[in-house]
Amino acid sequence: MRTKIRRQARRMKIIVYQETLFDYKEHLWTFLGAFVGIGIIGLLNRHRLPTDAPLLIGSFGASSVLVYGVINSPLAQPRNLLGGHVLSAFIGVTLYRCMPQELWLAAALAVSLSIVGMQITKTLHPPGGATALIAVIGSPQLKALGYSYVFMPVLSGAVVLLLVALVFNNLSPTRHYPTNKHWYRIWQRRYYVKALRRLTNS
Repeated sequence: MRTKIRRQARRMKIIVYQETLFDYKEHLWTFLGAFVGIGIIGLLNRHRLPTDAPLLIGSFGASSVLVYGVINSPLAQPRNLLGGHVLSAFIGVTLYRCMPQELWLAAALAVSLSIVGMQITKTLHPPGGATALIAVIGSPQLKALGYSYVFMPVLSGAVVLLLVALVFNNLSPTRHYPTNKHWYRIWQRRYYVKALRRLTNS
């Protein structure tokens, strides 16, 4: 019994040490990436180019935590960042247009359906839930965008965050992003053929 307790205590010490380890280089790159990514979107929002629509939404802050701070997470990969935001934005706008008088129901359905949609399409990105919710409970100006919300600010902002992540997450020799250098091939026909083969063989 004492041996088990000592082993558990040792494991806890290692976990606490690893979780509280201060790596100033890692934190510096995280800071720079997040600062530049959000800063660029913020500047574009200030000048409202090329539209009067708001370009900076709250879910981009959560995305920054993932794509600059937890870059090896499956949830932070480019396909998840882009696909999760775009799909969730589309679902959010659709639900708001279907039931504008019942915001509580539209909000609940938008978030829950966006989560399931991201799971099905393998684009799970937690900030996507916020993107769907913003489409329902956002400002009147934002709601007036309709499906334009999917492209501006959602897709455009996600692309900016991705481009900055591709630069800053690869400047350091200890950081590599994305984990799969050929992530974009997911959209190619060959991927679907392989996926169908896997399904038929299982």
